Amino acid sequence: MSKRIIAFILVVVLALPLFAGCARERTVTTGEVGVIQERKSQNIYIGGWSVEQFNALGFAYGDSLNICFDNGKTIEDIPYYSGYYTPVGGLLACGNEGSPHVVIVRNCGASTWEEFGLTNASKVTVTLAEKGKYQHRQALFAAGYSDKREDYDSDSAFANFRAVKGGKLQENAFYRSASPCDNTRCRAAYADKFVGQAGIRFVLNFSDNAQKYQAHTARADFQSPHYDALYREGNVLLLAADVNYREDVFAKKLSKGFLAMTEREKPVLIHCVEGKDRTGFACALLLALAGASAQEIADDYMLTFKNYYGITQQKNPEQYEAVLENVYDFFDCLCGAEKGTMPEASALKTGAENYLRRGGLSQAHIAAIEGYLAGE
Repeated sequence: MSKRIIAFILVVVLALPLFAGCARERTVTTGEVGVIQERKSQNIYIGGWSVEQFNALGFAYGDSLNICFDNGKTIEDIPYYSGYYTPVGGLLACGNEGSPHVVIVRNCGASTWEEFGLTNASKVTVTLAEKGKYQHRQALFAAGYSDKREDYDSDSAFANFRAVKGGKLQENAFYRSASPCDNTRCRAAYADKFVGQAGIRFVLNFSDNAQKYQAHTARADFQSPHYDALYREGNVLLLAADVNYREDVFAKKLSKGFLAMTEREKPVLIHCVEGKDRTGFACALLLALAGASAQEIADDYMLTFKNYYGITQQKNPEQYEAVLENVYDFFDCLCGAEKGTMPEASALKTGAENYLRRGGLSQAHIAAIEGYLAGE
């Protein structure tokens, strides 16, 4: 055997572990495994794998996955998170702490078990599509934020309290904030202080019903006299809306709230618990009806993430873009805008009007709301 052939064989032998390592990295997979129907929400558990066992295969939070069911249905490029970090209605694989298995789910959406037509005999194969593709969003939302006042620059940033501005919206007539009555995140007293200072006359509360509100007032740390006075006067409308703004029930509750506010004095406060998601969509709709630009709507939404997480486009461009996906989802919901695009104000306004029609309002109602927003 020649020296050249021997040298070639040695090179191949020495390279085999490297090639094998690359092959393993390219083919991180569960193989074909069974599925289990999640009882509570009728979603899809990935076989009998625990979250820890699933991750031990080589999957990690922030990865992109491909899903293939044995009935021929597939999902390509689905994010794998430790929580429900997609925009409302988005598909994800979630392995949150305390869950028995990794679940395939739509965030605040309908049953994935029914959507993909599975039975107890169905099989699924999960394969790594791209390592760490969604790591920025995973890191952002998994990190959370502080509930300590000393970690913020101001009371207003801590309470996420501010005037909503844009388009033809009447100045200092509409505000948004974290909850001034629910002290779960330690912000209620601070938000309530601004309720008094801003002279709020009417409130749209998207998170509570009467029972929940009474539970807030029964807490030993309840210190919201301005808000409670408004409630006792009948000037707090409790809408108790779920987060899914794409559902008809949310559209109807929001439409009811917007119509009710036209019969009340300003200024108006809109809030949920954090003043982020339900409030964010409600304020986006409010701004769209007032003829605001897509950028004005995005800027208003992103202020919450500056307040809570310190995220700005200049300092944290990748995280900023990750959060902006929520705004793009608002635009898609209102006017079918393609992800990553900023639609014209006219398209957003038409979409917002259609959303209120979906919520049961007439053109006369919509015209009354638009006039109220502009201070006419």
